[in-house]
Amino acid sequence: MRIPLLALAAGAFGIGTTEFAMMGLLPDIAADFHTSIPTAGYLISAYALGVVVGAPLLAGLLLRLSYRSALLVMMALFAVGHALSAFSSDFALLLATRFLTALQHGAFFGVGAIVAATLVPAQQRARAVSMMFSGLTVANIVGVPLSPLLADHLGWRSTFWLLSVIGLLCLLGIAVTIPAQGRPKAVSFRSELRAFRRRQLWLALATTALGYGGVFAAYSYVSPMITNLTGSGTGAVAVVLCLFGIGMTAGNYLGGRLADRNRRTALGGALAVLTVALFALSVTAHWLVPAAATVLLIGAASSAAVPSLQTWVMDEGGEAATLASASIHSAFNLGNALGAALGGAAITADLGYTAPGWVGALMAIGALGCALAAGPSLTAGRVAVAEPAQQAT
Repeated sequence: MRIPLLALAAGAFGIGTTEFAMMGLLPDIAADFHTSIPTAGYLISAYALGVVVGAPLLAGLLLRLSYRSALLVMMALFAVGHALSAFSSDFALLLATRFLTALQHGAFFGVGAIVAATLVPAQQRARAVSMMFSGLTVANIVGVPLSPLLADHLGWRSTFWLLSVIGLLCLLGIAVTIPAQGRPKAVSFRSELRAFRRRQLWLALATTALGYGGVFAAYSYVSPMITNLTGSGTGAVAVVLCLFGIGMTAGNYLGGRLADRNRRTALGGALAVLTVALFALSVTAHWLVPAAATVLLIGAASSAAVPSLQTWVMDEGGEAATLASASIHSAFNLGNALGAALGGAAITADLGYTAPGWVGALMAIGALGCALAAGPSLTAGRVAVAEPAQQAT
């Protein structure tokens, strides 16, 4: 079943690239549309808003489709959205297409995680989920650094054309390799919403938002942190960002295996390491090598938590797990936005460029508290995911 998982990972690679590559494309886009870089930054906000809105929206609208059909619809939206972005003749249209493209993000990962879990034995679910998310982590090592390089030689629109092609290839891969799977028995939008009555599900979403809020409180300001405190240039920043991606890849691999053994221990350990690493960054940020090592550790710890968080939410959703599984990605992006805002507020308040580190650590402590409050249910999952359907839709 590795080939279907690779198809899902390829989709995750495309989505991870489009989410994070925009940071490196802002100067080219701003120059092309004769606007400022801060204004161009709204493209990042538009994508984040699309993820938050689209995760529950698309997950709900596609409930009547088989999992494979839903994934195909979302990859088609990904491909078409990037083609439209490449064709954009003005900034407002590009802004709209970024929002449109982002709608599939959370729902793809939510449905994809359920599909990945059904492709393997129950004791390997977290590893299967981590394999899908490996595409997202590899995107930070390969896709994100290559995007501005491609833009320098062929223009920023070439990045969107390439992403559209990746979307079409992933659509083909999913159509060919993913087996026909259906929805759980008697699934409905109302039954999906009932999962949100559970306190444990809200604890899982809060853990996600606070944990990744802590990561982005610091990560959002790594570039000015490195250049201002260590005196290093942009080349050093690129290396540090690449190390973050390498850490994410290693952490995701390890986190999947640990979560299959003991999810509570795996998640608690990852969040504890994340807390320590974020606090440490507020000290190590003054020296390039220690700062780079700390950023690597932050990437590893944050990504190691993902398989545990995703399977926890899926279990709390029970047999109606689609909406819950997708909604965790709304929580990820809400946390990202909140963390970046709080980290920026600390800098604006003249607390210095080390402040985002301890702001992030405080948020990570909150995430660890939510995980511990979940008690034994974090270890023992509630209900398995959907049974395969008799026929595809």
